[in-house]
Amino acid sequence: MTRPVHAQPYGVESEPSIDIRQFIDGAAGLLGGAANVIMQLAHPPVGYGVVESPVESGNVMVHPIKRLRTTITYLAVALMGTEADREAYRAAVDTSHRQVRSKPGSAVKYNAFDPKLQLWVAACLYWGSKDLYERMHGPMNEADAEAFYQYSSRLGTTLQMRREMWPVDRVAFEAYWAENLAKTSIDPHIRAYFEDLIDLRMLPRPVGSAFGGIHRFFVTGLLPQHLRDEMGMTWTPRQDRLLARIMRTVGAAEELLPTPVRIFPINVYLMDMRLRCRLGLRLV
Repeated sequence: MTRPVHAQPYGVESEPSIDIRQFIDGAAGLLGGAANVIMQLAHPPVGYGVVESPVESGNVMVHPIKRLRTTITYLAVALMGTEADREAYRAAVDTSHRQVRSKPGSAVKYNAFDPKLQLWVAACLYWGSKDLYERMHGPMNEADAEAFYQYSSRLGTTLQMRREMWPVDRVAFEAYWAENLAKTSIDPHIRAYFEDLIDLRMLPRPVGSAFGGIHRFFVTGLLPQHLRDEMGMTWTPRQDRLLARIMRTVGAAEELLPTPVRIFPINVYLMDMRLRCRLGLRLV
């Protein structure tokens, strides 16, 4: 069963009637965030667009807390926001994205408004979200898996990706994912950026020293094998079993929590965004 929604300027959406909150785990986003960033930026135009971006306020190495807020707010708005929320946040993100385009001397051509690049980013967010959910709670049933997949098109259409660009079903998505994941590559310049991100070098040294190792464990374990190979990472069956136990334990603990606690901090960032809108404050 589907429900109509307001037409978007970039294409009409048709979404299943689901309570998306059942698929959201606040802890999962924090555990899998860096791995998902690497998936996205391993597509060279996306990676160079981020690394060369002149928008300092969005640079995770300079403003890590602000960048975290911007990213989680985007997910909150895309997944749980109203049409008005999405339009407001799209306008705010567009202001920053207008500055993100390759220069004549750039090694890779890119434009943050390219809907094909936004499709790749949305695909990474969907794939990572589903992977984390199933690691924590087990496989989705067929109806839930299809509903979640179709709903996840909002991860792209909240920006310029047109709804018809989203692969028509999960079979089509798997073909798109396999083809485009195989094309990803990480050159030394982007790899150095990733190493800093994984080791938490954007945070005060005591924090990075204390948590960098465990962060690297989760990042390595949650990457597709192709990207582990690109990063020169090793991952053993023993480590994989340990990660599986940790994820199921976290998932079991989260299932005992009331929904507002389980989806924290995504719900809080959505409220923060709406308050900023009312007060006329900057959103990104």
